Amino acid sequence: MSAPVVLFLCVHNAGRSQMALGFFNHHAKGRAIARSGGSEPADQVNPAAVAAMAERGIDIAREFPKPWTDEIVRAADVVVTMGCGDACPYFPGKRYEDWKLDDPAGLDVDGVRPVRDEIERRVLVLLDELGVPATDASRAATSPSSPRTTNSAE
Repeated sequence: MSAPVVLFLCVHNAGRSQMALGFFNHHAKGRAIARSGGSEPADQVNPAAVAAMAERGIDIAREFPKPWTDEIVRAADVVVTMGCGDACPYFPGKRYEDWKLDDPAGLDVDGVRPVRDEIERRVLVLLDELGVPATDASRAATSPSSPRTTNSAE
């Protein structure tokens, strides 16, 4: 079986989708493939998102916002949308998930942290659903005793 491919989409590809990409790549450790894109890519990744991810030891500073293409969407096994609404592409037969999350645009690092933590929780659940094993430390993030299991973004 080939590695599952996940595509994370949002409007600017500067915050939520970049954090999801960072967590996915970190926790999947090459056992699955992730890409990200935006309907209206920004000029740069949100500096507060970069700083919030750095607090968790994940460097997304070298990433850059990019548009999605029909080919990239068609190649994905799972398409995760985050606030792109009608601009998000739809192709029949694809698995879609819409993650309703606060937009970190304009927030400082303190404001981004709850969004970051909820994204990590959801990424870990998605990896589990895809059958991609997580490390013991990763599984701890989804345990009922972890404060990250709260769904503060919805």
